[in-house]
Parts: sequence; structure tokens; C-alpha cells
Amino acid sequence: QVQLVESGGGLVQAGGSLRLSCATSGGSGFSINGMGWYRQAPGKQRELVAAFRRGGSVTYTDPVKGRFTISSDNAKNAVYLQMNSLKPEDTAVYYCFADLLRGATIKAYWGQGTQVTVSS
Repeated sequence: QVQLVESGGGLVQAGGSLRLSCATSGGSGFSINGMGWYRQAPGKQRELVAAFRRGGSVTYTDPVKGRFTISSDNAKNAVYLQMNSLKPEDTAVYYCFADLLRGATIKAYWGQGTQVTVSS
């Protein structure tokens, strides 16, 4: 059974930085079709923050462009989100996701979420 294990959230002042990490645990015989991060602030819908897809494409939501950087370690099936110049509006629960391909089937997996709080 595949699980996504997240770490790295916390409380930081505006202008500070945090780095989120997420890696798969368990399971075998799959490849990563896509991996990245969503976030959900109180009272708001979950939104895509950043993701990379098979083939090399990378997507960022406009509010984080130039401040956040997504990276990956294929050997570890891991994805990272470096968040710089954090703003109070970045406060949210951040969820890692992975679209895993096994045979001809793609299945989505989610991490448990990690809280990021940016104080003004």
C-alpha cells in the first residue's frame, strides 16, 4: 500500500522560508505520472500550488511564481517545495499528491497535509 509522507510545515514570519518534503512509502511496480502540492486555506477551495508531470512540464499557480520552487528526487520518489518570501496569504494546509502509474492505470494518492502558517 502506497502512502505519501510529508514533512516541513510550521510557523514562520512573513518574508521567511520553509521547505516541504514528500516521499512515497510502500508499494512497488509503479512510476510517477505526476507529483506536487495543493493547498487549502480556511473557507477556501483546495488549489494547485505547484506540480510536475511526466515529460518534464512544471506548473505553478500565479500567486507563488517567483517565490516557490518545486523539485524532485526520482531515486527517492520524492518531491520538495521550497517556499521563499512567504506571505500571510500563503497560510494553508499543504497537501502532497502523486499520480502513480501501474500498468495502464493511474491512481491518485494524497498526503496527510501539513500546516503552514505565516504571521504578519
